[in-house]
Amino acid sequence: MSFENENKAEGYWKENIRLVVTLLIIWAVVSFGFSIVLVDILNEFTFMGFKLGFWFAQQGSIYVFVVLIFVYAAKTNKLDEKYGVEEE
Repeated sequence: MSFENENKAEGYWKENIRLVVTLLIIWAVVSFGFSIVLVDILNEFTFMGFKLGFWFAQQGSIYVFVVLIFVYAAKTNKLDEKYGVEEE
């Protein structure tokens, strides 16, 4: 990856780190918050026949993690194009 100048490289990495931190916060809220901290509150609701808190602990957090991987890949590709460092 080769940038035109130092300012573009710094801007790229600032945006990339901001994206990573945002996605990690979402992942932490879903996997830790919904599956452990808020499980009793969420278990009052059902989703596909299961208590919602149980569903997040067993399946939901995994699904969210996989979706976040695809979101990161798409956003990073756009970021690469913005800074002119996309792969061919």
